[in-house]
Amino acid sequence: MRINEILNIKYPIFQGAMANISTAELAGAVSIAGGLGMIATGGFSPNEVRDEIRKIKKMTDKPFGVNLVMIHPEIEELNKVVVEEGVEIITCGAGNPQKYFDYWLKNKLKVIPIIANKKMAQRVESLGATACVFEGAEAGGHIGKLNTFPALPEICDSVKIPVISAGGIYTGRHILAAEILGASGVQMGTKFLLSKEAPVHEKFKKVLIEANDRDTIVTGVTTNHPIRCYKNKLAEKLLEVEINNLGEEEFEKYARGSGKKAVRDGDVEWGSVLAGEGFEYLNKIESVGEIIENIMKEYEELKRNFKRN
Repeated sequence: MRINEILNIKYPIFQGAMANISTAELAGAVSIAGGLGMIATGGFSPNEVRDEIRKIKKMTDKPFGVNLVMIHPEIEELNKVVVEEGVEIITCGAGNPQKYFDYWLKNKLKVIPIIANKKMAQRVESLGATACVFEGAEAGGHIGKLNTFPALPEICDSVKIPVISAGGIYTGRHILAAEILGASGVQMGTKFLLSKEAPVHEKFKKVLIEANDRDTIVTGVTTNHPIRCYKNKLAEKLLEVEINNLGEEEFEKYARGSGKKAVRDGDVEWGSVLAGEGFEYLNKIESVGEIIENIMKEYEELKRNFKRN
């Protein structure tokens, strides 16, 4: 696919930058396996991000990226870190990236914003984006309103830059479907949560394996920051707060710090277990290399059969 040539990657697979999770250990493994590993800034300080960038450079000379969260309280410092450390690829989301484009392009960064609709895709293209990631509402974590596959063709047709499909992507069949609909690649986050390299508590991984296809829920709609997560006691409490209009302060009382509580402490009842729709595709723990190899093997076989038919 075109994105492979633009970014010099073997496979058209981006690893989603998951807050508190996507460190050099995970991102480096993805890059080594042929995808594009992404270091997260959500949940990390600028100095921690700098350390992770230096770690991944020691792990591999393959391309990798850093995801910049626009609402990060230290976004200005994070911008300096990626430039000072010689990062070549960034994704950006959770806020409007427009004010930083001149700075990024001046420093020769390949900028790949995460977008939620056609208008946003066209806007970032006009600003000079290298590509964009369209993330549908099936994704884990922060989500938009549109679903992945219904909206994907229109978004791909509306711009000339490559569009990466995200949200509910787990298999080679999903990659082929996204390609047929116009995407130049895919981004996967939840699938990599079950990798051996993901720095996630074993209880977190276990609950994803045991969950069924109805076990995600969206909270935070009334705060204008909707999040898809595993349906546990915390999620049900947050919904109760919203339904009873108890206010954002009460909501934040339960939500604040809940991501780390799940990822690091293994509290899968009162921690926020961010995950996308598609638990039926999560059934075992594998290495990142095995995950990518199996997905691409399925993709190549399906593509050959598709052409024959």
